[in-house]
Amino acid sequence: MPDSHAQASDPSGPAAPAGPGTGAGTASGRRQRPAQLLFEPQADEPEPERFFDLESIDDPAELLRRSTELALAFRAAAERATDFQAVAAAQLADPRRFDALSEAEIADRADWTPDYAAKMVEYGRTLLSPRRHED
Repeated sequence: MPDSHAQASDPSGPAAPAGPGTGAGTASGRRQRPAQLLFEPQADEPEPERFFDLESIDDPAELLRRSTELALAFRAAAERATDFQAVAAAQLADPRRFDALSEAEIADRADWTPDYAAKMVEYGRTLLSPRRHED
């Protein structure tokens, strides 16, 4: 089957209608093509990688304060993310689910060892147990 798109936009010959609805927006029925780029815009020098602007702090006391603040924030975020991993692992291993996963399957999905997956499932269950008493 011929490409009707190519016929409708071929600049070498008269416009051939490609079917109903072609030529919309122009009186002659010819499709307008975007202008061709004749050059690539010159890219600026890539900016050096920045890490929370720590490299721009000259005062060592301020650098220590700010970097410590960031390290504590990242540590807290990592601990919270680990708690969510454990909760998810416990929920996926819940035998009441019709699609419950084994600890080996959870380990495979999370790129854990099976022993670590078992510990995470157990930890997740301890995190979920107070919620079950509230319901």
